[in-house]
Amino acid sequence: MKTTGTLALSALLLISSLTYCPASEEKKPSAKKQPRGYSIPLIDLAGEKHRQVVVDREKDVYLGHPTTVLLEDEKTMICVYPAGHGRGRIIMKRSADAGLTWSARLKTPENWATSKEVPTIHRVIDPAGKKRLIMFSGLYPARLAVSEDDGATWSPLKTLGDWGGIVVMGSVIDLKTGPGNYLALFHDDGRFFTKNGKRAKKTLFTVYKTFSKDGGLSWSFPEAIFARSDLHLCEPGTVRSPDGKQIAVLFRENSRRRNGHVIFSNDEGVTWTAPREVPGSLTGDRHTARYAPDGRLFISFRDRTLESPTQGDWVGWVGTYNDIVKGAEGQYRVRLMDNTRGADCAYPGVELLPDGTFITTTYGHWIKGESPFIVSVRFTLKELDEKARAAKR
Repeated sequence: MKTTGTLALSALLLISSLTYCPASEEKKPSAKKQPRGYSIPLIDLAGEKHRQVVVDREKDVYLGHPTTVLLEDEKTMICVYPAGHGRGRIIMKRSADAGLTWSARLKTPENWATSKEVPTIHRVIDPAGKKRLIMFSGLYPARLAVSEDDGATWSPLKTLGDWGGIVVMGSVIDLKTGPGNYLALFHDDGRFFTKNGKRAKKTLFTVYKTFSKDGGLSWSFPEAIFARSDLHLCEPGTVRSPDGKQIAVLFRENSRRRNGHVIFSNDEGVTWTAPREVPGSLTGDRHTARYAPDGRLFISFRDRTLESPTQGDWVGWVGTYNDIVKGAEGQYRVRLMDNTRGADCAYPGVELLPDGTFITTTYGHWIKGESPFIVSVRFTLKELDEKARAAKR
């Protein structure tokens, strides 16, 4: 077992050797200086109660940090979340009508009650074409639960290896290197990667990558792709370019001194560009992206823009992949719901229906003085476009 100090040194050496992956001209990342705020329009859906569906709520119980998955029938949704602030027993619910109504809490394996952190759920397919659902639970050691029957039954949480991290596998993306191949990204600050890890006096944020070649059942020992103490990048969120040739990763900047950042890979995660700032319009926490039918992107996140009228609220961004590459602000932002307490909200799930309806799901302090609970908000980009046009008139 490597020591935490050795791992940190290895990470720093790796960062110094990062190479820029040549990209086509339309995908060449821009390094221009970015504003702390934004100038694009802001659309506000917070008061539109007809868009909101309560997924779960319990008096005086903190319910937060959900992730979702939409199955291939485009009706069945599964949502998992902890009973507690970022940790606690994992709760699971199912919807049979694409999130309009939700089941009671489902029976889960006993050791799911031992979860130490935020669960993350993903659909994966192995090299033989077998579909499964996988769910991760982080800190040390990282653990995995598996369902081979679309979530009807689940295995207990089982240890992945002698390592851990924060919001483990919050982002998983399938690779073009072969069937059943996946890349996952996560971060750690020194406390949870090893069994006896500790946060250094000068905190070192490290971003790790890990690969699976068997459809998500096993994962390689994580490799550091970025580590610095002056730039606290964490909670990676991936999005692939429209032509499939490039992967972008958006980051939260946890020191709150700078905008969020982005990196790119043109070789399926083998090498990465150096991080650069994104505009204030894309600065936030836990970015989750989906493409609309017209090719634009909707990205949901917690607003941590340094200068913003909706700071701490649940927001989204609409723009193009090329906006991310070029460092452009995008088309417009949208406030999904008004969070009434600090910035404690918005670890979002984002799903898309065939008719272009986005189903965004997260937690927040939606009623002042009450415990946070989990809500979905539904909309189409056509509806948002109409609101944007009306605001200009």
